[in-house]
Amino acid sequence: MTLRELQAPIKERYREAPDAAFITLRATGSQAGDAMSCSVDMGRALYAAGAHAGVGGSGAGACSGDLLLAALAACAQITAQMVAANMGLDGVAIRVSVEGDLDLRGTLGTPDVPVGFQAIRLSFDLEGEVPADRLEKLKQRTEAYCVVLQTLTTAPALSTAWTDAAA
Repeated sequence: MTLRELQAPIKERYREAPDAAFITLRATGSQAGDAMSCSVDMGRALYAAGAHAGVGGSGAGACSGDLLLAALAACAQITAQMVAANMGLDGVAIRVSVEGDLDLRGTLGTPDVPVGFQAIRLSFDLEGEVPADRLEKLKQRTEAYCVVLQTLTTAPALSTAWTDAAA
């Protein structure tokens, strides 16, 4: 069964009942020992995370920046593979790499130094023959349908809430 055949009934269901396409994904962080580490529960997997060594962490676990870049790499990789499959680009291998630059002084509270990534680079390496016009379609569709890339490009509404568990 092709990916297009697999997705056809899903797309039809969403056309008939658009509300069925809306989902809520969740992740929960919990302290795991010291102030420099935590566990992140995504419902299907539990990940150990920690502060980057450049801000005093052990460096043993993935830092939040690593997790953000990994989410972008995974989303771009899977999206590119799915688009290529739906375009019938058999025999094309895709490898995605992501790099991000940040100044750790911002995380440490240094005035006038921004917190977070100042630049993120996403690279798609292809192995196999793809005609130029098809490559442009692969690029356009991959970038348009990659959830994490689109979220970083066009930030969603974001809210925070603080509650006192003891209250």
